[in-house]
Amino acid sequence: SFADSLLNERKRRDREERLNIVLWRQPLVTLQYFFLETLISLKEWTIKLWHRRSILVSLLLMLAVLTATYYVEGTHQQYVRYMEKKFFWCAYWVGLGILSSVGLGTGLHTFLLYLGPHIASVTLAAYECNSVNFPEPPYPDQIICPDEEAEGSISLWAIISKVRLEACMWGAGTAIGELPPYFMARAARLSGAEPDDEEYQEFEEMLEHAETAQDFASRAKLAVQNLVQKVGFFGILACASIPNPLFDLAGITCGHFLVPFWTFFGATLIGKAVIKMHIQKLFVIITFSKHIVEQMVSLIGAVPRVGPSLQKPFREYLEAQRLKLHHKADSGAPQGENWLSWMFEKLVIAMVCYFILSIINSMAQSYAKRLQQKMYSEEKTK
Repeated sequence: SFADSLLNERKRRDREERLNIVLWRQPLVTLQYFFLETLISLKEWTIKLWHRRSILVSLLLMLAVLTATYYVEGTHQQYVRYMEKKFFWCAYWVGLGILSSVGLGTGLHTFLLYLGPHIASVTLAAYECNSVNFPEPPYPDQIICPDEEAEGSISLWAIISKVRLEACMWGAGTAIGELPPYFMARAARLSGAEPDDEEYQEFEEMLEHAETAQDFASRAKLAVQNLVQKVGFFGILACASIPNPLFDLAGITCGHFLVPFWTFFGATLIGKAVIKMHIQKLFVIITFSKHIVEQMVSLIGAVPRVGPSLQKPFREYLEAQRLKLHHKADSGAPQGENWLSWMFEKLVIAMVCYFILSIINSMAQSYAKRLQQKMYSEEKTK
């Protein structure tokens, strides 16, 4: 109808107006909206904690018992220190996994920035040391070859086992980060509401025009939706087990069709933390195995004109890493190591800064959406 078309046009203009609220276009408005949205979020979380104060008190009592166990002297301290180390190590990787897929802004690509380089470092060290029994400490903060020389060749399975814990924890974090779209769609379906969420609206439009969709993107989304809806647990498992940029749609589909929580989360957890994680881990380990790295460096040298100049810093960097593994890093680091390390550090800083900016923009746009929804509500009551 004409009224519906006017409403849709107005919503489209409002969405475009919200997308323009970014730091590099409207810095003062964006910062103001960000702080206001932060205060509202803190207020909402405080109210939710107050409604669940019995659970909160239980957690505080448990924390008090753990604190007493931590500080009281006794023979149990060695186990406490071991559990503390493992807990923070696992929490670190779970947190990075959540940041990678939580959906705030564009997400932080923590596999490329943290987990991938960690697996690559362990792989290079394993082939150089011919062992994965790195002394702890300093591992995992620093990798040093063990004093005893191992016989035979290092196996692929040994490297996989060495990095399995951190890889699986990172995969579990990505599975947890996929829950918000599921809960959003499930709450909307149970309440009968129509949330002003772009992904959910796109999903609703896709369901309405499923038969007439012709472009590749729409058919791909429809295929994901049909796979999840018709196959169930194994369909979700298949979508979660491969690198899939459309998996948010799977979460929305499961929430919309009221798929049980443990069916969705169980399949997502197995797919991301076990199957997909082993595929990615195997790819990195094979890519950074000793002979393939040497071949890659040789291929860089074969590039006409610029090849030898590019090859030199890579060779010096690899040699510096080998010296570090054998306690010879004090002899002086080559210039190539500083150059490559400087480039990677700046890349990490740039991506983290972009992620923080995307969070600020996203929260500012959320506050703008609140204002627009409030305006709609006031107009309906008139």
